[in-house]
Amino acid sequence: MTTIGELTLEDAAREAAGNWKQLECFVWNRLQDLDDSENWAIIYTFNRDSRLLDLANADAIAEALELFTDGDDPEVVMESHSHWAVGHVDGFSIQVYQDGEITDAFRAYHDLAERLADYPVLDESGYGRREYEATLENIAEAAWRLKGEYDLPEDWEGDVFSWLWDHRHRAVENRDDQGGYPEEDDLRAAFKGLGYERVED
Repeated sequence: MTTIGELTLEDAAREAAGNWKQLECFVWNRLQDLDDSENWAIIYTFNRDSRLLDLANADAIAEALELFTDGDDPEVVMESHSHWAVGHVDGFSIQVYQDGEITDAFRAYHDLAERLADYPVLDESGYGRREYEATLENIAEAAWRLKGEYDLPEDWEGDVFSWLWDHRHRAVENRDDQGGYPEEDDLRAAFKGLGYERVED
């Protein structure tokens, strides 16, 4: 299936404008506020079950389009719609045409879509930050049985991540785009390497 970013700007605009009409079982509350709804598109960027890459790209897109969300008549409006299968889908509505011309907002979005068609990550640092934060959460979850056995300092998860990064890198490698998830023996090795003392029974 061809994506918006693989089309020319003009073809992408024609494809996108009025795309919401093709959505089944869809109610769009903004319709009553728009006189030219056929010139608008709805673009979804993530949902409740999205993984780290989609979330990072959604952040980058939202940041890039933020300047078009200001004023009384914005060309971009952030949207969140409920969905029976995935809980919610999020993204934005974007004005594709105004007075017969492609809007600056859609041009900006198409530039981002072209970048995504060439390479799947819009913001490496944002994606890396999400990987790190998810891995810290996973470390805390993976250690649920061990935490009571050791005297752990505040913010121990970051120290454990750093130790594993240096000594057992595979333990913190991103898995299934949900961050690293170390095993119990990795955590025991990190606790020992960091000098965490066991709690006396």
